[in-house]
Amino acid sequence: MHSAPLLQLLDDYLQTAPPEESGTIRRFRTFIRENEDCYSRSLLEGHLTGSAWIVTPAFSHCLLIHHRKLNRWLQPGGHADGIHDIQRVARKEATEETGLTSPVLYTPAIFDLDIHTIPERKEVPEHLHYDVRFIYVADPEAPLNISPETNHVAWWSLQAAEALVQENDSILRMIQKTRLITAK
Repeated sequence: MHSAPLLQLLDDYLQTAPPEESGTIRRFRTFIRENEDCYSRSLLEGHLTGSAWIVTPAFSHCLLIHHRKLNRWLQPGGHADGIHDIQRVARKEATEETGLTSPVLYTPAIFDLDIHTIPERKEVPEHLHYDVRFIYVADPEAPLNISPETNHVAWWSLQAAEALVQENDSILRMIQKTRLITAK
């Protein structure tokens, strides 16, 4: 089964995730098991996406993109488009949307999960993104590029990012998880 590696990552994540995330993990598992085409955006009810939460080596700053279509500051990420290695999707999106050439995967474990609604746009109906997020470390001095999907790419201190995205609970959650890494 092409989803076995992702289901194993979800099982592993369940062992370390905060208890309040267990419902989200169950929803992911159910969605994946019930939809063989969950890696394809042709599945109109929703599909898998991969994202990269990119931080500096000191875990003091995060890299956000200003998404052109959604007009919001977000972490880099995007559609799996048939790629069954969701970690590979996250890295591909990170490099395409930021211009970074060598973000380093901090851990192969899932960093965060989120299920969010994408609004209707032209011929594409409203649908869900089942977003699997991995944490990467990158040099804040590395050159950045704006892609056709972004208006801007910038490093933000965790405090400034928190103020910037105060309405986005999922990014606030990743900021908090980043602070927990430095607290260990």
